[in-house]
Amino acid sequence: MSEGLKGTRILTYEDVALLADMELAVRAVEEAFVAHARGEARMPSKVYLDLPEHNGDFRAMPAYFRSRDAGVRSTMGDYAGLKWVNAHPNNRAQSGLPTVMGTYVLSDPRTGFPLAIMDATLLTALRTGAAAAVATKHLANLPLTRVGFIGCGVQARMFRDAHRVLGAFEVLAADRDEARARAFAEESDGRVVSIAEAAGCPVVCIATPSTEPVIERAWVQPGTHINAMGADGPGKQELAVQILLDARVVIDELEQSTHGGELNVPIASGQYSEANIAATLGQVLSGQRKGRTAREQITVFDSTGLAIQDVALAAALYERALERGLGLALALVPTH
Repeated sequence: MSEGLKGTRILTYEDVALLADMELAVRAVEEAFVAHARGEARMPSKVYLDLPEHNGDFRAMPAYFRSRDAGVRSTMGDYAGLKWVNAHPNNRAQSGLPTVMGTYVLSDPRTGFPLAIMDATLLTALRTGAAAAVATKHLANLPLTRVGFIGCGVQARMFRDAHRVLGAFEVLAADRDEARARAFAEESDGRVVSIAEAAGCPVVCIATPSTEPVIERAWVQPGTHINAMGADGPGKQELAVQILLDARVVIDELEQSTHGGELNVPIASGQYSEANIAATLGQVLSGQRKGRTAREQITVFDSTGLAIQDVALAAALYERALERGLGLALALVPTH
């Protein structure tokens, strides 16, 4: 009997925290982008279940992934999975629960057997941070010197940790809530600055819920790379349109970026065209298209979050759990 058929492995948030590290996440996400560009991954569109009566929604994100990289996991194999994740903005105030919680079901695509059920709350934060670092690695002018973080919530900490995989840098923190910026700067050995100064860094990571531009074109310097991570639904926008028009724009996936990413508002208003998009990040990583083409060029990575990132990281965490004997194996489904 295969290792997986001994039971479905249950991995809690604490288990995932013990298994995960940002280097693993960066490698897994990098591999996922390449697999998607090569046609070795499948990713149907997200399914949304809107619940306006509860001021929230659920999202189902299925994906299939074929691993090639033995450096990411111990064996090279196929995995399929589904992330079920919510977004309830009032949770903290009303129930004390996190705004976003997720569960991941990882399956063997050859048989359909559920290999693992794991917390996806930390997994989501890790893969989002890792995606920004992968984009910086392939689009920014390196080595890192200063990174500006605009929006200093939980995700900013993931961006910081993921970028530290690439090297040391000075942290500049900016947030409309000065207390949050100060807390982030203190724990990062950085300093609090204005949004304009943070936007003037060689690398900028922005993750806010804004529906209007937060970064103005005049603040962005030649050669800057921007990870635009906050826009994940229609109507959300963080960058002035002129930044996009002046930049080489690389996206994670066309459908999501144009309908819910940073590009959705300027495309809907006719201020930006799909024809201006330079490449997907996977195309850059796989050598199909160029990333940065000049040192003085501004680059923007428009990230919406992909299901293939989730399945690649979930697979890596599952295999690490098997190696370390972590998690509880349950006879969840019949095996005969």
